[in-house]
Amino acid sequence: MQTQTRYYTPEEYLELEEKAEYKNEYRDGDIVLMTGGTTNHNKIAGNFYADLKFALKKKNYDVYIGDVRLWIPRYRQYTYPDVMVIQGEPIYTGANTTTVMNPLLIAEVSSKSTSNYDQSDKFLYYRSIPEFKEYILINQYQYHVMQYVKTDDGKWIFTEYESESDILKLQTVDFQIDFNDLYEQVNFKQSIEE
Repeated sequence: MQTQTRYYTPEEYLELEEKAEYKNEYRDGDIVLMTGGTTNHNKIAGNFYADLKFALKKKNYDVYIGDVRLWIPRYRQYTYPDVMVIQGEPIYTGANTTTVMNPLLIAEVSSKSTSNYDQSDKFLYYRSIPEFKEYILINQYQYHVMQYVKTDDGKWIFTEYESESDILKLQTVDFQIDFNDLYEQVNFKQSIEE
């Protein structure tokens, strides 16, 4: 027996999201409940955000964490990246300041359930954003970061970091963070998926 799935318009999604108890993503007509984050996920995203926010203080960048929604018009996607950096003024969609469209950099802390999506379809969607030039994928289960940087001729360069002594150096903003700070207070032994 087949079940019919309901198609939601972006406007219906936004109306439902305003009343929702939990965050949901919108994927071209489908509303997808976001899974809860682990404490390690939260620590890593918070460490990255805090250090980055402080490093970019009084510069022409806005840094956002988790609760700011991103609209990707080409693929009709609403999502909540873990960390976003916008250079200059944010471009909003709609009449409020809850949804932006122009991140320069996005960082995601990957889980077992999101890792493949973060590296494939989600990265494809992000690449359609004209201002988007750097993507950071941070593993919450071990010292491992993947960095993708867009070159001036439109190619993406991939760099991988896998050592506790590594230092992640961003290419789009003047910032670097060593893994001891990025993974501060993270206990890999507690990395059990919800």
